[in-house]
Amino acid sequence: MDASWLYLWMPIAGMKIFWPGLVLIGFSVGCIGGFFGMGGAWMVTPGLNILGFPMAFAIGTDIAHIAGKSMVSTMRHSKFGNVDYKLGLIMIVGTMAGIEVGAQIIMTLERAGNIGTIVRWVYVVLLALITWLVFADYAKAVSKKKKGDVGEHGAEGITWYKTLQKLNIPPMVHFTAAGFTCSAWLPIGVSFVTGVLAGFLGIGGGLVRMPALVYLIGCPTHIAVGTDLFEVMISGLYGAFTYSMKGRIEMVAVFVMLTGAAIGAQIGTVATKYARGYGIRVAFGIAVLCCMISIILKEFKMDAAAAVLILGTIGIISLWICKITFVGAAEELRVKKAREAGA
Repeated sequence: MDASWLYLWMPIAGMKIFWPGLVLIGFSVGCIGGFFGMGGAWMVTPGLNILGFPMAFAIGTDIAHIAGKSMVSTMRHSKFGNVDYKLGLIMIVGTMAGIEVGAQIIMTLERAGNIGTIVRWVYVVLLALITWLVFADYAKAVSKKKKGDVGEHGAEGITWYKTLQKLNIPPMVHFTAAGFTCSAWLPIGVSFVTGVLAGFLGIGGGLVRMPALVYLIGCPTHIAVGTDLFEVMISGLYGAFTYSMKGRIEMVAVFVMLTGAAIGAQIGTVATKYARGYGIRVAFGIAVLCCMISIILKEFKMDAAAAVLILGTIGIISLWICKITFVGAAEELRVKKAREAGA
């Protein structure tokens, strides 16, 4: 049976790509990104590389894709009051500078001819650190809860932000939506580091910025989700511009992925109404762990296993998020009808 119709020609990259894989990546990343508060680029870049894109094209195409998808998610989160625009705008300062530094490093590595292996191993180390952080935080919170050590926001695990918020370096800024006050230099510094990673790894920065907003800056999880997506949108637009100038964006793939992402982003964003705090963080940790393993498999030439793991993981998590959305919406509707009947 002729399966050539399943492959689409990419004119800029000069190759054929399995387009259903692009649609699945787009939908799943839209769904997961809207739920976790990031563009999902930490899955898209390895996913595109596994499907056959050279690493530089995977990074550039990914950044252009997350810019469009994050616009949809940010608007949706804004309606729920989950975006602290003041915090997001301050962080843009560090993000823009960091992205350009990261992009320049990538172009240097590409000229040297050893970009693929270096980027993949940096990914692995970063994902391993984030996975440890998420699960260590959860374990510490559970331990505190068992001991009865519960604060006004419930049992908390890692609370580095409490120390960092005490840094009294002017100007001090109050963030109303997030509900805390800190030095403006704290979010600027965090955003610069995440910006460098965004430009280097082809991510919107959300992979590290969402945990950084929670653990280093002190945002409530649902506010961190919405604010991070706002940042991903801005950094993604700038990243798309700088990579388009370097001729490393495949627009055909971007539009194919955005078809699925437009639907997935709506579902993922609504799901945050029904699952907050540690439910979001633990699911995020599982996703990051599976992504890390898939990149290691790719590095050791186990391409089929890597593709199955990354696509299977994002598919399963997307189904779980869809379930949360539909079950939560159904329960909300049932309560509303019961209230109307009682009135």
